[in-house]
Amino acid sequence: MDSEVSSESSSSSYPWYLAIFHNYPLISAVLAFAIAQTTKFLITWYKENRWDPKRLVGSGGMPSSHSSTVTALAMAVGFNEGFGSSFFALALILASVVMYDAFGVRLHAGKQAEVLNQIVCELPIDHPLADSRPLRELLGHTPNEVFAGAALGISVATIAYFI
Repeated sequence: MDSEVSSESSSSSYPWYLAIFHNYPLISAVLAFAIAQTTKFLITWYKENRWDPKRLVGSGGMPSSHSSTVTALAMAVGFNEGFGSSFFALALILASVVMYDAFGVRLHAGKQAEVLNQIVCELPIDHPLADSRPLRELLGHTPNEVFAGAALGISVATIAYFI
């Protein structure tokens, strides 16, 4: 066991427990997520003139943090392992599925939640569902939000690679 740990850590100049802080794909993905969420927070402040801390962790909105995260991860893996590697292929497929889900399934689920909330609002007061909590409507993304998130992810991974 000690020989395995020492042989793995000998290939890197960092101890095994600090290696995570030098993992370029992970750092790129987390940084892209943080920038996207902060951007949503600032856009809400600018447009609605209010601070909404939920925008720092919530889904939906411009840009897509899901898209920026998986795109940054895929690009960083491509830079790190090579764009012809199986690792890049895996990351690219993951990014494609996440982005498709963001503007496909989740966008339509949000629209359905909006309609259901309207139906519940119109129910008589004595109906058992009349006092139910509203469903979250901001679940998915428009294609522009997904594209902006992807562009952000590509930019973050590329800039981080050259720094």
